[in-house]
Amino acid sequence: MKMTKMMKRILACAAVMAMIFSLTACGGSQAQTAAEPVAAEAPADEAQNETADVAPAAEEQKEAEAPADAAEPETVQETETVAEDTVSETETEAAPSETEAEAGTETEAEAPAPAGHSEVLVAYFSATGTTKGVAEKIASVTGGDLYEILAAEPYTAEDLNYNDSSSRSTKEQDDKSARPEIGSEEISLEGYTTIYLGFPIWWGEEPRIMDTFVEKYSFEGITVIPFCTSGSSGIGRSGPNMEELAGSGTWLDGQRFSGGVSEEELQSWIEGMK
Repeated sequence: MKMTKMMKRILACAAVMAMIFSLTACGGSQAQTAAEPVAAEAPADEAQNETADVAPAAEEQKEAEAPADAAEPETVQETETVAEDTVSETETEAAPSETEAEAGTETEAEAPAPAGHSEVLVAYFSATGTTKGVAEKIASVTGGDLYEILAAEPYTAEDLNYNDSSSRSTKEQDDKSARPEIGSEEISLEGYTTIYLGFPIWWGEEPRIMDTFVEKYSFEGITVIPFCTSGSSGIGRSGPNMEELAGSGTWLDGQRFSGGVSEEELQSWIEGMK
């Protein structure tokens, strides 16, 4: 009986212990179950941390994008500045400064008006330069314009050899119809009232190139005054010959001069014709 009571006690204690153990196990399980939501909530905290990490990244992205957004006003401002500079430069080029305008006015005011040519023309042919010297002196005395009658084919020393019957000048002077070509540019006789016509004497007359000249131009309304140079021969019929060939103009008697004639002598001759 005692054993049976003892066994009952032991079994009762074991049952109590088992119950306690079971309760303890349940409590641990519930504690574990209660702890699991905490663990499950941990990702939320981690998500918050990730959000916190993402937020700075977004801010950094915004900051990175900010210069592009900020650049737009600067670009507009630069465009407006360039446009203003372009307009400013255009206005500067289009409108001269007051200093330039004043300078232009002064330049125009100071510029002399184009002077018309003299009413006197000194036209001459000179193969050796002697007649040229006299023509320049007459132009100096009268204030006239100079015009040189040049041969298209210049005369050489051989061409002027009067001792050679086959020289160019000898053949031309023997032929009344010879008309050597003029090489100088044409001249307008408009506005001239007096022409001094100079030449050397070749074989007692004017060179045939002078005949070419007087036949080429009209001397209507012009007084023509021949003059010549020579070593000893006079002007002869040179004046009347050219007057007949010209067929126009008022021709005065011509005069022969040496190459060394002075301006005073020429002045006296010119005043004597008046």
